[in-house]
Amino acid sequence: MSIENIFQSWFIPFDILNLICLVLVITLALIFLFLIIFNKTCHTVPMILVANSCSAELIFASSIFSMAIFTLTNDLLRREYDDSFCIFRGYAIYVGCYAQNYSYFLQAIYRYTTVVYPARLFWQSAKFQLFLIGLMWMSAIISILPHIFYKKFLYLVDDQMCEMPSELSFVPIYNVTWFFIIPVNSIIFIYFKLVRYVKEMNKHVMPVNTLIRAERELKMVYRIVILVTFLAILGIPYATFAIMGFFTSPPKYHFRIAYIFVNVSLVFIMIILFKFTDPVRISIMKRIKPRPNIIVTAGR
Repeated sequence: MSIENIFQSWFIPFDILNLICLVLVITLALIFLFLIIFNKTCHTVPMILVANSCSAELIFASSIFSMAIFTLTNDLLRREYDDSFCIFRGYAIYVGCYAQNYSYFLQAIYRYTTVVYPARLFWQSAKFQLFLIGLMWMSAIISILPHIFYKKFLYLVDDQMCEMPSELSFVPIYNVTWFFIIPVNSIIFIYFKLVRYVKEMNKHVMPVNTLIRAERELKMVYRIVILVTFLAILGIPYATFAIMGFFTSPPKYHFRIAYIFVNVSLVFIMIILFKFTDPVRISIMKRIKPRPNIIVTAGR
């Protein structure tokens, strides 16, 4: 069915911008994972958690990329067309979003555990962290069961995507709370708990190494807070339209506008992740600027 009457001139440029952002995110995530897998200095428990976050970003961006291709195709052909995978793409996007937010939550929990419970070595082990990662992905898949049960994903012709309409009902409130508010606020709560704990450590006589390690872990959690705060700021348009739907109808094409901010935020998230992940950053810089070989000749 033709959609000439709703087509706008800015659709195609925005579709292309979305695709450019998503290609960048997918490329950066693949580079990250490649370096973590093949660089032995990255074979540590914290880097396992970083790899999990990169995997979540990769799946999230790939799901949105598939939807963006679908949107661009329909816009170019100016048609109303709902293919058999449209609903699946909508589910995949929400699984990726859940995994993204909770992967950073797992990183914050690990940093907190190493400082507050340093003697609990099993909690800090790779085996236990891999168990938590598996649990996170299982819960990510289970988390979309309410969407399936209530059949909330619909093909929205104005936005040319399969999304959940913004309205006042159980599932949208569940999304905002379970997918966003709980993980983000939990990370911030862990940060302030860790700040208080480190301050208490400074008041007592502690081994220097213990204090330095605690301050280092606090710095890492602070970086995670910066990352999720940046994600939250650029996610404001999406959240605003979702909450607006509780009371009135959001503006036309609101999902097109919201996803621009989401996709741009993913690019910045990958850049920030690169900046804050020292082993990966050092490995890349070594490849970009290899150290020159210095040849010393013996004097005669």
